[in-house]
Amino acid sequence: MIEEPVVRYHRHRFPAEIIAHAVWLYYRFPLSLRDVEDLLAERGIDVSFQTVSEWVVKFGLKFAYQLRRRSRGNFADKWHLDELVVSIKGRKYWLWRAVDAEGYVLDALLQSRRNKKAALRLMRKLLKSQGVTPRVMVIDKLRSYGAAKAELIPGVEHRSHKGLNNRAEASHLPLRRRERRMMRFKSARQCQRFVSVRGQVTNLFHLHRKYLTATDHRQLRTQAVTAWREIALSIDA
Repeated sequence: MIEEPVVRYHRHRFPAEIIAHAVWLYYRFPLSLRDVEDLLAERGIDVSFQTVSEWVVKFGLKFAYQLRRRSRGNFADKWHLDELVVSIKGRKYWLWRAVDAEGYVLDALLQSRRNKKAALRLMRKLLKSQGVTPRVMVIDKLRSYGAAKAELIPGVEHRSHKGLNNRAEASHLPLRRRERRMMRFKSARQCQRFVSVRGQVTNLFHLHRKYLTATDHRQLRTQAVTAWREIALSIDA
C-alpha cells in the first residue's frame, strides 16, 4: 500500500490538513482560540492558540474565496436582506446581511451607516458576487432598501413586511451567539473578516437535516467534509 504524500504549506511546520482542521473548528463552532488549542492537544497536536490565530487570519479568507467560487450561482432567487447592530469599542456599526430562501448566507458587509448609500453598497456587492439578479427581495420597513432597489434594480419585485423577513432574523441568532463567545469583535476589520469566512463555512455544512433521511444526511455531510479537504489541500500558500 502506497501512502499519500503529506501536503505542507510553504514555511509551515504543520501539515495542511491540521491547519485546515484548526481553521474549520474555529469558524464552524462557537469556540475560542484556546478551545481550539485544547481540542488539538487532545489529539496530540501541540500548537499554541497564538499560532491558531495566525492560521485563522492567513488562511480563512483563502478558504472562503474557494468556497464562494464553488457555490456561485447555486442559491435561490429569493433574497432576504436585513441588518443588525454591532458595537465595537463603544462605536455602533451596522452589519448588513443577505440570505436566500433556504437560509444560505449570500454576503455580509459591515458599515458605519444605515442609509440609502449603505444599502446600495450591499446590493452592488451582492449582484457582483452572485452574478445574477434575484426574482424577489424581502426586506424590513427600512426605507433605505426601497430607495436603493429603485435606483439599482427597479424591475425586481420587492416585499416589505416584518413578518416576511423571519429567515434573515433567524440567521442573525448563530452570529449573535458567536459574538458573545468572542466577547465582542475587537475591530471593524476583524468583524468583516470573520463574517466573510464564517458565512461560507456555514453554507458548506448547512444541510437542512430536518428534511433529510439519516442516510442522505450522512452522504451530504461526507460530501461537505470532502469538499473542505479538497479546498484545504489545493490552496497555494
